[in-house]
Amino acid sequence: MALRRLSWCAWLALAVSVSGCGRGVSRQYEYEEDLYLRLDGSATVLVNASVPALVALRGLDLDPAPNARLDRAVIRAAYASAVTEVVRISRPWRRAGRRFVQIRLAVADVRRLGDVPPFAWSAYRLEPAGDFLIYRQTLGKAAGRDPGDPGWTGREVVAVRLHLPSRIEYHNARDLETGEAAGVERGNILVWEQRLADRLAGTPVAIDARVEARSILRTTLWIFGVSAAAAVGVMAGLIWWAVRRGRRASRATGS
Repeated sequence: MALRRLSWCAWLALAVSVSGCGRGVSRQYEYEEDLYLRLDGSATVLVNASVPALVALRGLDLDPAPNARLDRAVIRAAYASAVTEVVRISRPWRRAGRRFVQIRLAVADVRRLGDVPPFAWSAYRLEPAGDFLIYRQTLGKAAGRDPGDPGWTGREVVAVRLHLPSRIEYHNARDLETGEAAGVERGNILVWEQRLADRLAGTPVAIDARVEARSILRTTLWIFGVSAAAAVGVMAGLIWWAVRRGRRASRATGS
């Protein structure tokens, strides 16, 4: 029993250690937009940001003080529009002495997202090009409101992450540290990163991606359907062969 308990504790310690290493490796953003794009132009958008970043970058009328109450009504009023539906505003959490919040939105047409004040720093385009769709987004000037002293160190990073619905033909995402072309993350994800200081200064970010006009899900379902039909055909053939062989054996035995 003692040995079993020791083994269990060792596995638990290993799991905690691996989990901690994973959090250490992954980058934490001060402001992040996650855009889950669909081929018809609709999308789901998640905004994960510190309250000071929402004040400084998007001009929200929130109290950036660490112990202030988060006014969700202000956030909802800022993000709700004819184009966007506010699905959820999370409870705040803390990191580095600052409050963070997640805002989940349903977007009817990503091409009109720039009409919504918190996204007005971007111009959005989604255009067909033969068998492909071209997605372009340009981030411009930040709101520039003073958040006081949030304790920023200069190492903070902001990001735009695209979750694309089909095979990526081209993109211009670059690694923040090396400047080399960034790889496609699992799930057809691309990330554009920028230093918070550069975003506050309004240094433009040009996002460009080209994807197939046919969704991965549709292609996968088609392949699955063909494979399933082939499997059923093979199974039916085997059954027919077994029945026919059995009949021949019965006739041979009867004679």
